[in-house]
Amino acid sequence: MTLIPLVDLKAQHAEVTDDIARGFASVCAETSFILGPAVAAFEGAFASLCGVAHCIGVGNGTDAIEMMVRALGLGAGDEVLVPANTFIATALGVLRAGAKPVLVDSDPYHLMDPAKIEERITPRTRAILPVHLCGQIADMEAIAEIAARRGLVLLEDAAQSQGARRHGRAGGFGVAAATSFYPGKNLGAYGDAGAVVTDSDEIAAKVRKLRNWGSDKKYFHPEIGFNSRLDTLQAVVLSAKLKRLETWNAARRVAAARYDALLAGLPDVETPKVLPGNEHVWHLYMIRVPRRDQVLAALNAEGIGAGIHYPTPLHLHGALRDLGYRQGDFPVAEKAAAEILSLPMYPHLTEEQQERVVAALRRAVLPFQSATMD
Repeated sequence: MTLIPLVDLKAQHAEVTDDIARGFASVCAETSFILGPAVAAFEGAFASLCGVAHCIGVGNGTDAIEMMVRALGLGAGDEVLVPANTFIATALGVLRAGAKPVLVDSDPYHLMDPAKIEERITPRTRAILPVHLCGQIADMEAIAEIAARRGLVLLEDAAQSQGARRHGRAGGFGVAAATSFYPGKNLGAYGDAGAVVTDSDEIAAKVRKLRNWGSDKKYFHPEIGFNSRLDTLQAVVLSAKLKRLETWNAARRVAAARYDALLAGLPDVETPKVLPGNEHVWHLYMIRVPRRDQVLAALNAEGIGAGIHYPTPLHLHGALRDLGYRQGDFPVAEKAAAEILSLPMYPHLTEEQQERVVAALRRAVLPFQSATMD
């Protein structure tokens, strides 16, 4: 049985092998292994993609969130609103900075629901941190209006939206955004990597110090920082892939449209919704089905690498029990967590592979439909 993976990194690597080999050879010849020219070149190119002045490469996406929050001076006693439906790193980055994440339920697009933000604001709220999940940007106009009216800082977690646009705009919705270059992202490294992007000279300077032991001058450490710098070899990988990101994202959109067509009319399968104004980059193609775990098992048994993003909302993780939430506090996120199913999605996904995925899904879903009708 030929397996269809959830993400195919081998096909990506085949495209960039030669560029990366040349880049690695250059780094080794120059012995510029830490914060060398390759890092600066990538930072400039990625900042340009995001439409902002600065990109500061760091060790991973969680560090990016923490340093972004710290750069704003947020910490003990401060609250930051984050979505209930996201990867745990969003909340952990806030916690590691000393602040408290306060959760907000989801909208129909699996994004932070602007209509539920104000009920979560308290006198200690200092910032709002929406996540651009699955490849599309949150409703930043509505969220920005609330932030401005309530005097709150607007931040972004853009780890799943590299290259996405909202009303033609690629970034700079908040004062800063954090991203991850984990290998499976639309723009992925060959290991952990991340970045903070911002238009603010002040925030950029602060993050540059934080990533380098709190220093912008060797052996001069006026404050506590971290050893969390974007590795030079990872910058080489990211630069090679960045040149192809637009083409790869376009291929993802073609694959998503093909899924939409193939799945049309399939009972009990809800296809993803796109928020009006968004140019989606389809980091994930996430459907909703009843009896999700049984459907997933059936797909996996046929060699289809489907998965779940995410099976547990943030408030139900043991690591976040001290936030004081309970089952039922975020019903939209909880219902989605029981139904969502990610189908294989990557730029090199073929029409034949997608037809096989949908045929397997049809076989998995229709017996449940027949049982319901009986």
